[in-house]
Amino acid sequence: MSRPGIEGGPGPEQTRRLVLAGSAGAVQRSREFSRQALLFWNWLPTASEDQQLVVEDVLLMVSELVTNACLHAPGGPRELRLRWDGARLRVEVADASPVLPRLRSNADPGRPGGHGLRVVDRLSRAWGSQPEDDGKLVWLEVPAPPADSRADGRD
Repeated sequence: MSRPGIEGGPGPEQTRRLVLAGSAGAVQRSREFSRQALLFWNWLPTASEDQQLVVEDVLLMVSELVTNACLHAPGGPRELRLRWDGARLRVEVADASPVLPRLRSNADPGRPGGHGLRVVDRLSRAWGSQPEDDGKLVWLEVPAPPADSRADGRD
C-alpha cells in the first residue's frame, strides 16, 4: 500500500513523499509518483528533446534506487521522497538496511546486476547515502532541466 503526500506550498522547496510497504509493485508506483510530481513541478510536458532526456534520466534513476532497496533491504523500500527547490531535484529512498551502498569497481558488463549505481553515478550531479533511523537513506541530486529556447522567443 502506498500513500502520497505533499509538504510545503508555493515556497522555495516542496517535498513529495510516497510511503512504500514492501517491494511488490514499488518500482512502477515510484516511477508513476515521480512522473506526477515532475508534471506538477512543470518538468512535463517537455518542449525540447534535452528536457525530455532529463526527465527520462530522473525516472530511470528513481527506478534504480528503488530496485536496489527491493533487492538488498529487508522489507524493500520504506519511502520515496522528492524535494524540489526550483533549481535542484533531490530524490531520496529510505529502507531498513544499515548497509550503505557502494559503487562496484569491476562489475562485468556482460552480466546482469551491479550496474544501477553506476547509472546513478553517471547521470546525477551528486549521490550518496547516510544512516537514517534503523536503516539508511540513499539520495541523488539533479539540476533543473535546461530551459526551452522557444520560451524566450528564439527558435
